[in-house]
Amino acid sequence: MSLPLYQVKAELFRTLGHPVRIRVLELLQAGPRPVRDLLTAIEVEPSSLSQQLAVLRRAGLVTSSRSGSRVMYALSTPDVADLLAAGRRILGSMLTDRGDLLAQLRTQDEQ
Repeated sequence: MSLPLYQVKAELFRTLGHPVRIRVLELLQAGPRPVRDLLTAIEVEPSSLSQQLAVLRRAGLVTSSRSGSRVMYALSTPDVADLLAAGRRILGSMLTDRGDLLAQLRTQDEQ
């Protein structure tokens, strides 16, 4: 028996509910990156990043491939970037009274 669509959607959003996972997805919007670059940008323990990448891979949000001795990660579909952009737009409209967070969102959109 398959799960109802609303449960599958809820699982997708639970997967997105971790700051390291969101940061990984944001970084991958610019294109595939090796784990080494992700570690440098996110500054977490390698084991923690590995765990979060595995969660994203199992959810189908990222793909991995080998390039020589490097493991490269990429967004599985441009729709992931679209989902992150939609989240920024929603937050932007919700945070109009919180100028500091709104400024961060606008700065991130310009990058």
